[in-house]
Amino acid sequence: MSETGHPSGAGAGGEERPLPADVDGREARAHISLDSAIERIESHRHSKEGLRAVGGLKGQVVRGWTEKLLTRTTSGAIYTIVILLCLFGGVVPTTACITAMAWLCCSEFFRISRMGGRMPNEILGLTGAIAYPVSMYLWGFGTIHVVTFALVLSLAVWYVLTPRANLADVAITVFGPVYTSLMFSCIVLIRKVDAGCDGALLTLGVMGSMWANDAIAYFVGSRFGAHKLAPKISPHKSWEGFYGGLAGSVLVWMIVGILGLEGIGMGLALVCGVVVGISAVIGDLFESRIKRGVGVKDSGNLMPGHGGLLDRSDSMLFGCTVAYFLLHIGGIL
Repeated sequence: MSETGHPSGAGAGGEERPLPADVDGREARAHISLDSAIERIESHRHSKEGLRAVGGLKGQVVRGWTEKLLTRTTSGAIYTIVILLCLFGGVVPTTACITAMAWLCCSEFFRISRMGGRMPNEILGLTGAIAYPVSMYLWGFGTIHVVTFALVLSLAVWYVLTPRANLADVAITVFGPVYTSLMFSCIVLIRKVDAGCDGALLTLGVMGSMWANDAIAYFVGSRFGAHKLAPKISPHKSWEGFYGGLAGSVLVWMIVGILGLEGIGMGLALVCGVVVGISAVIGDLFESRIKRGVGVKDSGNLMPGHGGLLDRSDSMLFGCTVAYFLLHIGGIL
């Protein structure tokens, strides 16, 4: 209050006194500064629109990578739990599981083949996919000749009676169950070596070495991959990931050797770790080459984050077959 009893800034008659000029200047400068800040923010946002539209912002990349990792991990965990329950459930549950997986992998292979213009006989091919693991369980490895001959003979009859079929369709129909089911059936033979816990652990070691190979190769390649392994076939695979995955495979086989499962020594375990690990990568690249040949990214959508079951099992097909032969040569099977 002033000495006259009026509020400061008001005259005796109650009229407003004009504010000092420097107050109006500060307010004007503040408005200009705020407008400039808003313009800079809008300009910055506009400059990022291109990256935002393609998901290239740092936050979008981190969020997308995290979501992909969680989806892939959850899907892989469910897959692993089912496998473990079957392995430790006994030879029969293992055979049933491998038969189902082989059938699904063969079905996805035929789907890819049809996208490439081929017309396989899926009824005969998928029947063969079931026959391989079941015959392996019942009569052993020697039955592959009987199953293969029966498949080829039935396809020969189909080829003769079906004018629209060509030789490539016959070849694809034979190759489908041989590639997926016959090679997958080696897991049944490995599991049969011991119906108890040791047989389950050995089979888990064989499959686990390829899981470790895939998982470690993925993480190492994602973080440190700089040198492309096969850019024209699988652009995301790197030599760094390859060596990381190979180390994971060897580590699992070293654990098998330390445990001495079924008499496996450290020397055989080391050989298996290296050779099986390399074979698993070849299997992965082989399936990638098949998909790239017809222009598809995934063999199916059964396993979110992984694609189809064939995508998840491609390394297993080659790796478990090589493991079976190495264990057979080593006198374990």
